[in-house]
Amino acid sequence: MTRDDVERLARARQEARTAKDFATADRLREQILANGYEVTDTPQGFELREARPRDAPSVVRRSPDDVPSVLEDQPTCDVTIHWLAEGWPHDITRGIESFFPHGEAPSVQHVVVEAGESEHEWPDGVESVRVAADIGWAAARNAGLRRSRGRVVVIVDGSVEAAGDAVAPLVRALDDPAVGITGPFGIVTADLREFHESRGPDVDAIEGYLMAFRRDLLLRGVRFDERFRFYRTADIDLSFQVKALGLRAVVTDLPVARHEHRAWSSTPEDRRNQLSKRNFYRFLDRWRGRTDLLVSERDPQR
Repeated sequence: MTRDDVERLARARQEARTAKDFATADRLREQILANGYEVTDTPQGFELREARPRDAPSVVRRSPDDVPSVLEDQPTCDVTIHWLAEGWPHDITRGIESFFPHGEAPSVQHVVVEAGESEHEWPDGVESVRVAADIGWAAARNAGLRRSRGRVVVIVDGSVEAAGDAVAPLVRALDDPAVGITGPFGIVTADLREFHESRGPDVDAIEGYLMAFRRDLLLRGVRFDERFRFYRTADIDLSFQVKALGLRAVVTDLPVARHEHRAWSSTPEDRRNQLSKRNFYRFLDRWRGRTDLLVSERDPQR
């Protein structure tokens, strides 16, 4: 396909986005990318440039910094949905397929980080990043975040399955510039030690089963703390990073179901207790003095 042919595709994509036919626009964007070009939306229309090579599945990255970053580029889709495969790839596939577009859905990029040597056949259009098996949970997540092309970033656990449109409500919630992070599972605390589930809307943290934030926060330094090699409490730490920027953590109701959490159920009880306790002390070391970030400090009735 010639560049003129690709430009015709880009014009058709722009017309589809103007008509709010985001499913068609996303399909055309993938077709453009398959022909070696990237399309970037601009106030004047669009720009075409030769695409950078995608991360080759055969390359195993040992550090997030080894993954080519696209964060300095302009967003090329509305949402990037991130998955982490530490085993149980069929759980991830189930999750990806459940997040199909609904109605006038935002355009979506899926990124799967595969921790280990084995490769899995993911659904069409999914970008895969392979990292070393021993890289740790937070570093693996950060590796995937470097590939975010969407204006909104969504972190999803493989135990979560959507039963309807679980993307557009997150985008709408984050259209409020005062909201920094959102998701369906919120928690609150009065003392930074005991956390309890809360329906919000304002909460102290969003649980990492499903959390969303704007991509520009990554450019402001928000990252998972790579000392968290196990997933527990890493989501609370990230939420507090966002709240420390003066932004709110709010609950957004979504049509999602939760299945077995494999990382929890497959880890021996004594080991997961050890890892969980280590992570929690790490969180306290960083945030024990920041009770000013708690919703209970702003609303004594909570």
